[in-house]
Amino acid sequence: MRYSMTKMKMWCLIIRIKRNDQFHGKPLHKALIEFLMSAKVSGATVWTGVDGFGKRRRSTIHLEGITISMPLVIEVIEEKSKMEPLLPQIKRMVNDNGVLSLHEVEVF
Repeated sequence: MRYSMTKMKMWCLIIRIKRNDQFHGKPLHKALIEFLMSAKVSGATVWTGVDGFGKRRRSTIHLEGITISMPLVIEVIEEKSKMEPLLPQIKRMVNDNGVLSLHEVEVF
């Protein structure tokens, strides 16, 4: 049996931050999710990392078995026309606290 798969080109935005990053006194990942929801983005997922490093050094600090500053990745897949106008505000929110990467993906 043959299945027809409709492909659609979209953008995948990946935001890399740390769990303890803040934006106006609120956890940055929560502020970003609220912003994306208010912009009516189709969806986003926050992934928790267990270890990592970047320009702000290692992303894990352990105190008696509790990880204080672990890496987070927020992944958003959306149409280019909807994502593009949001990028300047997302960059302002993330500021120097993280890295944004953007690439085209095929969604089935």
